[in-house]
Amino acid sequence: MTSNADPNPDSDPDEIAPDACPTASGIPMLGLGTWQNTDADECAESVRTALETGYRHVDTAQAYENEDAVGEGIARADVDGEDVFLATKVWISNLGHDDVLETARESLDRLGVDTVDLLYVHWPAEAYDPEGTLAAFDRLYDEGLIENVGVSNFLPEQLEAAADILDAPILANQVELHPLLPQEDIRKACGTNDIEVVAYSPLARGEVFDQAEIQTVAEKHGVSEAQVSLAWLREKGVVSIPKATGEAHVRDNWASVGLELDEEDVDRIDGIDERERQVDPDFGPWN
Repeated sequence: MTSNADPNPDSDPDEIAPDACPTASGIPMLGLGTWQNTDADECAESVRTALETGYRHVDTAQAYENEDAVGEGIARADVDGEDVFLATKVWISNLGHDDVLETARESLDRLGVDTVDLLYVHWPAEAYDPEGTLAAFDRLYDEGLIENVGVSNFLPEQLEAAADILDAPILANQVELHPLLPQEDIRKACGTNDIEVVAYSPLARGEVFDQAEIQTVAEKHGVSEAQVSLAWLREKGVVSIPKATGEAHVRDNWASVGLELDEEDVDRIDGIDERERQVDPDFGPWN
């Protein structure tokens, strides 16, 4: 089995400046995901390491129970916090109108910030009520507590409905997306509505490392399979937020910013016919 447990030693993330990372509507296209990063010190250190490596986008959520550690990591980093694009998400049990207002403020307190760059509806499930939930997001936006509104795990029809209700524009829809789940319909719907796509689990929890097509492209360029997958997402105009805790993986993922895939590479990866979803709760809107 090939994996990014042994990052390419020839990659030099130190040569890639933060401003070399492309942005999509102001969102740095490579960010640090923090799902399941629940050890407080490890989480804070991974955030600090990522920011000092060059990342300027950090993603968390109420449900991850690490917002305080993410805030601590930003505070520890030798980076101006104003330069960090920070995103969090409101959990499904907190999506009632008043709960959104209350818990979003609690998130800001835990993160140690006055405003967050992007606040997502985590899933359109449980307490989610389009009119009430989104009215609360509009209020937070109008009050300046959030710079942008986002949604997560929304299918095209839910995206259209939310866009019609909200006064604030939807900046992004965060979904599981990787070479084994390319989400063409969602990407098309987002493109039609000028909404960015953010990919969580962009490495399919390591499943992409076993794909022969990705291995071939990685060998061609002398890089890891992780870098190839992240570069493929960037070629598709998709923002990615891979989780990484150790310094080696943080730096290897960052090195993907310097990898340019050619048309043959992209076509080869597009040709993967295996389809596999990693995150599939019963309340997922596709179920």
